[in-house]
Amino acid sequence: MTDAPTDPSTDPFAGELLALALEAARRAGALLRDGRPDDLAVAATKSSPVDVVTEMDIAAEKLITGYLSEHRPDDGFLGEEGASSAGTSGIRWVVDPLDGTVNYLYGLPTWSVSIAAERDGERLVGVVEIPMRRETFRAVLGGGAFLNDRPVRCRPAPPLERALVSTGFNYVTTVRAHQADIAQRLIPRLRDIRRGGSAAVDLCDVAAGRLDGYYERGLHPWDLAAGDLIAREAGALTGGRPGERPAWDLAVAAPPGVFEPLQALLEEYGAWHD
Repeated sequence: MTDAPTDPSTDPFAGELLALALEAARRAGALLRDGRPDDLAVAATKSSPVDVVTEMDIAAEKLITGYLSEHRPDDGFLGEEGASSAGTSGIRWVVDPLDGTVNYLYGLPTWSVSIAAERDGERLVGVVEIPMRRETFRAVLGGGAFLNDRPVRCRPAPPLERALVSTGFNYVTTVRAHQADIAQRLIPRLRDIRRGGSAAVDLCDVAAGRLDGYYERGLHPWDLAAGDLIAREAGALTGGRPGERPAWDLAVAAPPGVFEPLQALLEEYGAWHD
C-alpha cells in the first residue's frame, strides 16, 4: 500500500522517516569512525583503478539497509555499493554509505554518510552525517535545513568574482583532465576554487554558508540526494544544465545571484562535456 501524500513539512510520516535516517546515519558514522582498521583494505574499484571501494563502505551500507529494512520492510533502496530493490510502499531510500571513500582511505576527515528518502520520486528527507566534524545536517521538504539542532541558511550572494566555489573531479582520467581545464578557466572569474572530496559535504557547506557555490560533473543519485535537498531547504538554488535538474551531466548549487552566472559560465565552457 502506498502512503498517502500530504504536506511534508508538517507530516508526522516524514518525521518518522527523518528519525530513521538520523539513527541509521549515526550508527553507520560510528561504525566508520570507530571501526576503521589500521590495515584498511581496498575491496574493489568503481569507475577506474583509483576510484575505490573499501570493506568499510560495504559494511556501512549493510548496516544502513538492515536497520531501515527492519523498521520499514516494504521500502525500496538505491545504494552505491549495490543495494537495489523497488519496494512496494512508494518510499525509496537513496544511500551513500561513505561519500569521500578516498579521503577515508587516506585518513582525511572530509567524508560522510548520506541518506535520503524519496516518495514517488520526490525527495522528502535528507540526512548527511559528518562524523569527524561531529556534524549532522538534516532537512525535510518544506521544513528548512538544520546543522545539529541549529537552522542554517546559505550566505548572501557576493559578486561572482568574490565567490568561493567548490568542485570535484571524476576518477576517469579523460573526464578529470577536461574538468581541470574548466576549473582553470573559472579561477580568474572567482575568488577561488576548493576541492573537498565529498559531494554531500560540499552541498552541506553551501547550505551552511561556508561556500558560495558548488558544481560537479559525474555525480550519481546517491551522491546528490540528501545534500541537494539540504542545500535547497537552506535557500540555495540547485540544478544541472539550464532548465534541468542536477544530474550526471552537471550539478550546480549556490544562492540566487551566484547560481545563475555560475551555471551560465559552466554552460559556456562546456562543463557537461567530456
